[in-house]
Amino acid sequence: MKVKSSKDVVYDWVFVVICVLISLICVVPMINLLAKSLSGTDYLIRNEIYLLPKGFNLNAYTTVLKDVKYVRAFFWTVFLTVVCTVLSLTMTTLCAYPLIFEKLKGRGFINVFITITMFFNAGTIPNYLLMKQLGLLNNPLVLILPGCLSVYNMIIMRSFFYGIPDSLRESAEIDGATFFQIMVKIYVPLSKPVYATLALFYAVGRWNSYSDALMYMKEAKFYPLQLLLYNILNNINQVEVATQEGFSAPGLSESLKAAIVMFSTIPILLVYPWLQKYFIHGVTLGAVKE
Repeated sequence: MKVKSSKDVVYDWVFVVICVLISLICVVPMINLLAKSLSGTDYLIRNEIYLLPKGFNLNAYTTVLKDVKYVRAFFWTVFLTVVCTVLSLTMTTLCAYPLIFEKLKGRGFINVFITITMFFNAGTIPNYLLMKQLGLLNNPLVLILPGCLSVYNMIIMRSFFYGIPDSLRESAEIDGATFFQIMVKIYVPLSKPVYATLALFYAVGRWNSYSDALMYMKEAKFYPLQLLLYNILNNINQVEVATQEGFSAPGLSESLKAAIVMFSTIPILLVYPWLQKYFIHGVTLGAVKE
């Protein structure tokens, strides 16, 4: 076992300190919001809440859960996230798998053509006009179809497929397996790490997205949870609605906003532990092994 020099030990401690500081920068604001959502309005008005709740109560969460539009937006966002993640992984697989075959005609052109879309796009107005021509404006499908494939994620999956030995595919071909049978029975089962990684990327992206709904949707019943949160935090709601829901009341306003932020953040945070085992391996794709 190699003994570390004092210089290496110092570097290790500096790295640990940096990691701890970065973690605190990410975690402390979440703890502060959680404390605010569980605190009494009197303490919020006096701005006495930091990391621990005071005057503990669940009134803000009760208010949120009793409001039909928040609950509806939550389940609609969960549905969108699940459907978009499954569809995106399917489309990514169908795009990445054929590109690993050297005998695919025009493979080089297809790779270049797809890669160009990562750096150039038409822009907001042409995209809006395209959605209008396709009849997707104010249609729930506009929240699913346009973003069902990420070129960056496709490249990650294609790179992972390259790492699977060709001998497995050739053996299956000799045994009479078809193109899709090889993909479903060999490549997909061996690619759990990359699927877990990309599933997390797609799910978090869909869960946090609101700009597409803001631009293309008019019916409030199809608003995802993040757009509802965006409207509240940016005071887009009408004054009488805000007054009715308590958002004009000092203290209660801060408590409700914090509760809604936690209500929309905690579910997606709970997904990570289930995928952590595969995610750690997936994000190190292409790393040098000793």
